[in-house]
Parts: sequence; C-alpha cells; structure tokens
Amino acid sequence: MAAGASGASDAGTWEPPDRKTVFGISLIAAAGWIAVGTLLFGASRTGRLLFDYDSAQFTYPFTIQNFTHLVFFIALGELYIRWTIGRRELGFLRRNLLPEDDETVLERSDLGAIRKKVAGLFSLDHGFLPSMINLCVLQFQSGRSVDQTVAVMQGNLELLQHRVDLRYTLIRYLVWFIPTLGFIGTAVGLGLTLGAVAMTGTADIGAIAGQLSVAFDTTIVALFESAITVFLLHVVQEQEELSVNHVGTYTLKNLINRLYVEA
Repeated sequence: MAAGASGASDAGTWEPPDRKTVFGISLIAAAGWIAVGTLLFGASRTGRLLFDYDSAQFTYPFTIQNFTHLVFFIALGELYIRWTIGRRELGFLRRNLLPEDDETVLERSDLGAIRKKVAGLFSLDHGFLPSMINLCVLQFQSGRSVDQTVAVMQGNLELLQHRVDLRYTLIRYLVWFIPTLGFIGTAVGLGLTLGAVAMTGTADIGAIAGQLSVAFDTTIVALFESAITVFLLHVVQEQEELSVNHVGTYTLKNLINRLYVEA
C-alpha cells in the first residue's frame, strides 16, 4: 500500500473557538459599533435611522435599533464559529489520509496503519473524515464485508447531516429574531404615536410623520441586518454540509472501493 504524505501533526490538539469568548467579543464589537456610529452621526438623520439617537420613545442607548445591532453581532459570532469548524472539516480532504492513486489496493493488513494515522484527529463532535475512516476500518476488520461497511458508512453520513443541521438551530433563531425586533419597534412606535394623538386630541401632521418615520426605521435596520445574516448563514452552512458530502465521496472512492476481500 502506498502511504499518504501527511501526518497527524495536530492530533488531539485542536479545539473549536470558545463560545463564551466569541460571545464576549461580539458584545464588545456591537458596543464599539454603536459608540463609533453615535460619534460619527449623532442626531443626524443617519444617526436616528441606525441608532434612534435622541429617541422620543426610549432612553438612549437602550433603543430597539441598538438591541438589534447587539443580536446581529452575536449572530455573526456564531457564524464565525461554524465557519471555522467547517473550514477545518474541508481541510481534512487535503491531508492524504487515504491513498489517492489509481493502483493501490487495500488488504486487511494495511488497515491498521490507516487507523493509526487518523487516531487523535477526531472527537465526538469534530473530525468527520478521520472519524468516518476509523469507523469503516473497524467495521471491515470485524465483519470482512464490503457491503456491511458501505451500510455503516451510509448510516453514519445520515447522522452527520442531522448533527450539522442541529448545530444551526440557534443561528436560525437569531436570524428570525432580528426582523422580529424591527417589527416590534415599529409596532411600539405606532402605538405610542397613536396614544399621544388620543391624549392630546389634536393631530399635528408634521410631528406624526416624524414619529412614524422613526418607528419604521427599526424595521429598515432589522431587515437589512437580517438579509446579511441570512446570506452568511447559507454560505457557512453550505460549507459544512459540503464537507459531509465530500467525506462520503472520498471514503467511498479511496477506502471502500480499494478493499480487497480475501477468498
């Protein structure tokens, strides 16, 4: 058997980004964006649009827009974690964990070296490809059946797809929550405006128009940030799902199809 060129140089050493650390950085980044934006735009129309500066309904900086920015940056932090993990999963495909030439055939005696090569490269949650290789080698060594090994691989691929989907539950909630905040801000603004008209018994068209424009600003900001997070969500999730698909193709081509069953 022709041995692969890459070793397990980071065996057991890699850890995904710490969620608490990323959460803290996201909060700091959101606070920085609000502070810098406030200094730059102040009470201008842009400042009222982005931050509801000098708000008539809320005590600044505790406005709907600023809370939306906070959730937006938290979502970006979660997406960064998933992007980092997905990038590493795809990186395993370039590490030559299996022979990739057109001549190598794998006998049972060759599989121990392959298992040793991937040992320490995977954990319960990460390392899709080395974990799949280890599982398939174990199955073939115990059952000596290619069909059973293929069945195990297919079952594990389904579990991996489901696991990846579950990891995006929080991000999908945040993506839904951002525009919801905008609609809540608009509803609150409309309610306060109509309440003020009812209390005074007069309708100053100019004042009402100004208050309504601020009320709809929350939805504009929320929809814009929601569009960004939805786009990034699809890009990042596609990367991680693609890694699962490549794991199946790579394992089938370079392990399953090379197995030699002794008569």
